[in-house]
Amino acid sequence: MADRPSADRNESMLVVIPTYNEKDNLLPIVRRLHAAVPATDVLVVDDGSPDGTGEIADGLAAEDSRVKVMHRQGKGGLGAAYLAGFAWALDRDYQVIVQMDADGSHPPETLPAMLDRLADADLVIGSRYVPGGSVVNWPKHREFLSRGGNLYSRLALGVGIRDITAGYRVFRRTVLSELALDEVQSQGYCFQIDMAWRTVRDGFRVAEVAITFTERERGDSKMNGSIVREALWQVAMWGVRSRLGIGSDGRPKDTVSA
Repeated sequence: MADRPSADRNESMLVVIPTYNEKDNLLPIVRRLHAAVPATDVLVVDDGSPDGTGEIADGLAAEDSRVKVMHRQGKGGLGAAYLAGFAWALDRDYQVIVQMDADGSHPPETLPAMLDRLADADLVIGSRYVPGGSVVNWPKHREFLSRGGNLYSRLALGVGIRDITAGYRVFRRTVLSELALDEVQSQGYCFQIDMAWRTVRDGFRVAEVAITFTERERGDSKMNGSIVREALWQVAMWGVRSRLGIGSDGRPKDTVSA
């Protein structure tokens, strides 16, 4: 990789917030975000929420030029929503791109500390499982499943990220512009692992900053056991292919096309 510049807190920044039925959560999270980092723009990527979240986002955008809205037809999934937001950000030359959930589980108040870590990292993850990190209002079985999934993924892929499934992230533009985002097809829980692993494999630096993850108080979680099981099966396949030197297309990595 080429030498990377040190972080500049004045760089243009976009926070991508996917939504589906988050009418009660969107306004509070945007207000908290702008209280923590006033200069940031926000892109709400709404997947046709039937509860009126998209209309609320439009109202915010009409009142505040820092808020932008992307309307997508139908529920296309978290991974696809983030990829659409990343593409939008890259087209508009944002230098720092953040992914954040709308439900309040990712504390905007921690974002300044995460931005500071860009001084020596290309991807910063808001981590529940580094010293100082924690989860609030989770049942024990949910935390056990999350910690187990992270341990399994670290061992399967051979990476040192403590919270590789975390969804609160800050990317340098260079990461998203150099990764082959058009090849990413994973969703949800698996999407987070996929993006982190691609970042590590491409030689970028990853740092983790402790956060307090608070389970949503309003609305329904989109996570379920089948999503996690599917993700862990995919992770196992990635790990096996990596150890066998097989690329995502099924061919040996050193194969060169004529």
